[in-house]
Amino acid sequence: MPSNARATSLTRRGLLAAGGALGLGAALAACGDKGGDKDGGSTKAGEKTGPWEFTDDRGQKVTAKTTPKNIVAFTGTAAALKDFGIEVKGVFGPTYVEDPKTKAKKPDVQAGDLDIAKVKVIGNVWGEFKIEEYLKLQPELLITDMWEKNDLWYVPAEQKDKILKIAPSVALWAADKSMPAVLQRHADLAASLGADVQTARIKADKARFEAAAERLRKAAQGKKDIKVLIGSGSPDLFYVSTPVRPTDTLYFKELGINIVTPTKLDQGGWFEGLSWENVDKYQADIIMLDNRTSALQPEALKAKPTWAALPAVKAGQVIPRVTEPIYSYAKCAPLLEDLAKALENAKKVS
Repeated sequence: MPSNARATSLTRRGLLAAGGALGLGAALAACGDKGGDKDGGSTKAGEKTGPWEFTDDRGQKVTAKTTPKNIVAFTGTAAALKDFGIEVKGVFGPTYVEDPKTKAKKPDVQAGDLDIAKVKVIGNVWGEFKIEEYLKLQPELLITDMWEKNDLWYVPAEQKDKILKIAPSVALWAADKSMPAVLQRHADLAASLGADVQTARIKADKARFEAAAERLRKAAQGKKDIKVLIGSGSPDLFYVSTPVRPTDTLYFKELGINIVTPTKLDQGGWFEGLSWENVDKYQADIIMLDNRTSALQPEALKAKPTWAALPAVKAGQVIPRVTEPIYSYAKCAPLLEDLAKALENAKKVS
């Protein structure tokens, strides 16, 4: 995965464990009767009946006697499915941010339009996946992203074997494919689950996305000399992402954006970590800064003198980067529009 989250994910898989499920066998046995209430969080278009099948991006054909209704998904994937007309029952991954004083919860940036009060959150941080809570949902399908082949995003490696025995799983690429292809795969999955992906609203969202792409293409043609750097801040390092693996930046390159490409990538080929003393290694006119709650945001970065000294920062040409896009046309169109606007208004400062 791009930027620091991918680095921490690879190390955390080896260092953190969410803990085994106590009494898993008994819980599975108790969950064996699936004749109970499956409403209240199933698909909006769950009236679709008959056998169901879908071939995911691992190349695995997933089948069921009936279309799954009790769906549990990675938060960002769940948000995308909602935009396509499919509701899920439970989520895992960054879903809410809790106020340290009031303990009030507000949606994480990755939650999109999910009603976080109505979905069951079985994990909100890396390494957290509450198997007992998952079982209680009587899941019929698990859906998540895939940043590396066969690596299920936010499904803890230590629990993966237990989790995948409970219900079938679907994994969709969130890397190494251009954004339009990834969007189509999410639409395909939603359609297989019973959604009408040809509604007037979704058609309008897609038209907006395509118009935004054309606007961005034209902006790139007019500002070929403007260099865009994709970055993410942590207390110790600033991560400069390659544009060739993430779906968004890959598409930006296809549209003609001049994106800085780091020369010394990590083992996974995602980013180069720079010390804050060397944060000016690459010249840039626009910085797209990781907007996830796990990364340092502009207010926190003010404490880094070398950050404040960067030409793009001094020029006010720093914009948020949605590092983990919600793959619906409704959510991706604004990403293209915002970058197009930034390019149209950018001045050469590097």
